[in-house]
Amino acid sequence: MTTYEVRVPRRRPGPGGAVGKEAVREAVRKESRKEGAGVDQDRWRHYLAAYHDERPGITERFLGRADTSPYAWLAEPLRGRDGPVLDLACGSAPVRPLLAGAHWLGVDASPGELAAAARAGRGPLIRGDAARLPVVDGTVDAVCAAMCLPVLTPRDRVLAEIRRVLRPDGMLAALVPATRGLSPAGLARWARVMATLGTLRQPWPDPHARDGLAHLLRHAGFEVIADEPRVFTLALTGTDDGHLLVDALYLPHLSADRTRAAKKKLGSWAASGRRLELPLRRVVARRG
Repeated sequence: MTTYEVRVPRRRPGPGGAVGKEAVREAVRKESRKEGAGVDQDRWRHYLAAYHDERPGITERFLGRADTSPYAWLAEPLRGRDGPVLDLACGSAPVRPLLAGAHWLGVDASPGELAAAARAGRGPLIRGDAARLPVVDGTVDAVCAAMCLPVLTPRDRVLAEIRRVLRPDGMLAALVPATRGLSPAGLARWARVMATLGTLRQPWPDPHARDGLAHLLRHAGFEVIADEPRVFTLALTGTDDGHLLVDALYLPHLSADRTRAAKKKLGSWAASGRRLELPLRRVVARRG
């Protein structure tokens, strides 16, 4: 698989196990230069399908460690909509209970995720590809996209499909990972986590659909209403949370041996109680 990967230089950690600041800065500079290198889309799609079938509900469990619910924040602008709400790449459908009165439809390509949503009593559900949505033109009042746009490919086709199914003036509310907003302590903790995994960041197939999502939406013909960053805090309180942290990251290059070693180290690290900052971004847009 074609990915971009940046390794923190091998250096003895400083006091408390922190990675040297200069090593982190240099790794960030190198990674920034490579970030536009792309990921093989066919291989990525196969990886993504297998990942979610093997780990249904993983994103919901991971974000469930946050101090306040990112899903509730995403759902805020969608409450009170009269028309149908399409939950794109809905996964285990964590947004569904937050929009209990809505005419909601969850769409996902993963049978495993859809099965998890069905077991939780969340529906109706339909299996479908984000690049070929099984929905009639102009019939959806709002689209909810939770943590999915940076991993759905090809981007132009996915955004075109969202516009196609939305009514005129229909709304898109998207929640995406962000790269900005970490405190120095938060950056140091993430550097430690990723150094344990042997890489600085995840190989996103569309890294620009994070902090740059608003720009991409404008280019695709949407009117951006709001573009808001927010830093959540994950509470890691036991060994299982350290294991969850490893499982929740998209790391297609990680070997089984490296995964086991990372889980052992990060499980021990999380067992004593840790706080990990998680910068996210909510973008709300209207179909132009």
